[in-house]
This record gives sequence, C-alpha cells and structure tokens, in this order.
Amino acid sequence: MTTPVGRGREIGAANYQPFDLLATLVTVVDRQGVVLFSNAALEDVLGISRRSIVGMAFAEAFTEPSQLQNALEGVIENEFGAMRYDAWLKRVGYESLPVHVIITRTDPAEDIIVELVPLEQQTRQDREERILEQAQTNKELIRNLAHEIKNPLGGIRGAAQLLELEMDSPDLTEYTQVIIHEADRLQSLVDRLLAPHRRPHMVTDVNIHEVCERVRSLIVAEFPKGLKVVRDYDTSIPEFRGDHEQLIQTVLNIAHNAAHALSDRIAAGDAELTFKTRVMRQITFGKQRYRLALELHVIDNGPGVPDSIKDRIFYPLVSGREGGSGLGLTLAQTFVQQHHGLIEVDSVPGRTDFKILIPLP
Repeated sequence: MTTPVGRGREIGAANYQPFDLLATLVTVVDRQGVVLFSNAALEDVLGISRRSIVGMAFAEAFTEPSQLQNALEGVIENEFGAMRYDAWLKRVGYESLPVHVIITRTDPAEDIIVELVPLEQQTRQDREERILEQAQTNKELIRNLAHEIKNPLGGIRGAAQLLELEMDSPDLTEYTQVIIHEADRLQSLVDRLLAPHRRPHMVTDVNIHEVCERVRSLIVAEFPKGLKVVRDYDTSIPEFRGDHEQLIQTVLNIAHNAAHALSDRIAAGDAELTFKTRVMRQITFGKQRYRLALELHVIDNGPGVPDSIKDRIFYPLVSGREGGSGLGLTLAQTFVQQHHGLIEVDSVPGRTDFKILIPLP
C-alpha cells in the first residue's frame, strides 16, 4: 500500500512544476507540513538543494515554527480558505529574510500551497505600481492640458499681431511683441509636452553602449572641465529592439540633469558621472517576469535629489533647479515605458542613482 501512495505523491509533485516559472517563493506541503515540492526561487533563497528541502518539515525553515503549524491547522480545519501572516525565513549563510506568508488549500484539499513574498519585494512591487499609475495619470494630464492650452494660444498670438498693425505708436509695439514672444514660448512648451505622443515609435536594433557613448560625448562637449565621466560596461549585453533616438534622449535627459546638479563639484574639479550597464536574470518588474533585462545606471556624486521633490520627481513641470522646464524626467519615463521598461531612482547626499530597466530578448 505504501508504493501507490508514494507514486501518487510523485505525480502530484510533477503537477506543480509550473511553479518553477514564478519569481515568488512557493512550496507545496502535505497536511502535516512536510514539503512535497519546492520551486527554484525558494531553493535559491534558502541556499539548499531542492532534494534537501523535499521531505523536511517546512515549519523548521522559520525562526518561529509554531506560526506555520497554527496556520496550517486553521486552513486544514476549514476555518479559513487562506491564511496570511508575516514571518522570518531562515537562510543558510545569510541573515533571516522577512517574508509575507500566504497559505492556500488545493482542491481537493490534499496538499497545501505556501507562497512566500519577501517584504522588500512586496514593497518594490507596490512602488512600481505607484510609478506606473503615476505615469499613466501624467500622460493623460499632459495631453489634456496641452490641448487646452494650445487652442487659445493661436488666437492670442493672432490678436496681438492684428493689434500691432493698428497701432500708430512704435513704442506700443513693445507690448504686443511681449505677447507674441510669450505665446511662442508657451507654444514651444506645449509642443514638447505633446512630442512623445505624436512621434511614432521607430524600432531598430539598439546597442545600449552606442547610446551611452553618444550621450557621453554630448555631456563632455558641454562640460569639458571638472567632470569625470566613468564607463562601467558589461560588453556581453546583446542588442535589442528599440527606438534608438528615444533612448538617447532618455539617457541624455538624466545625464544632463545630473551634470547640472554637479555644478559645485564641477567648479571644485571633483565631479563624477558614471554610466554602468549590467544584465539582470530572472527579474520581475511591471508585474511581469523576464528572463533577461538590461540594467542601466546613471550615477552622480552630487548633492542628491531635494527632499521636497523626491516623491514628485517624474511629475511634469517639477524641477530641482532654477530655469529647468521640469519635462526631462517626465519624457524619459514615457520613453522607457514605451520600451516596456521602468525607471527607478535612489538618492542620498553624495550619490544619486537613476536605474533604467528594459527587457532583453
């Protein structure tokens, strides 16, 4: 009688193989809490082989085993369809990891699925969702606002021109010229707001290091003294399909902002701007799992993003410097999202790191 049960468990474990494709940590346990299956993500985090995990009492993987046992009993006894709680997961050779534990019964309720979401990952997912929602809101706001501004601008400019023709005194034309000049300035601003939504996405093969080198040459030409530009490239990164010009503009906007933030250090001669590229494997962002992704960092040793705008840095018309339009980062975010990517920023005094993530083939 023992053999059929064991064989049934093997077949059941085989049914859970798709869990290996998930970024979250997943294990399947029986009613006693013994591990029947562990996915690859959990194996990596625990630092022990899947063969060692299967067959162990999973409660022993936690700093407080009784929490899991109590949760399993509650689910088994039909008190709850699912249970959630926070716990600490023990890891070989590393500090314990804070995780959010989700326990769910299978149907029929023979096996129990235990999903573990690292709290730092949960925080990151929440932040990414806020960034994406913010970007979508910004996009709609920009388009609607730009159109509302654009329509009356032509009328204002035309009326000023007609008024100028009727004036006898040349001295008064100074005022109409101010109106015309300011209308043209606002028209230019509106055109820049609408530009990313008007221009078609021109997809070609992109070498990210060609993009970085183009931006580097432009930055060095504008800031020839006092700024050291460091290149830290992973030359194994493959080409990918993207809009070459949009990516140049994206990196240039970020690097240009960084160079202006470094003005004091440039004057002192110790300013540093770093372009760093890496390949990330099995990474999740934007609610999707990617086998490979480009990770491009633009890092400066400036004063950092002011606290007053840190949470609004990608909002349109928000700028950290006098005279800035506040559109550079908004456009950069729009362009990266058109590549199904994401921009994150980590800033403290002395180091600001803008990280661009873009899926790779």
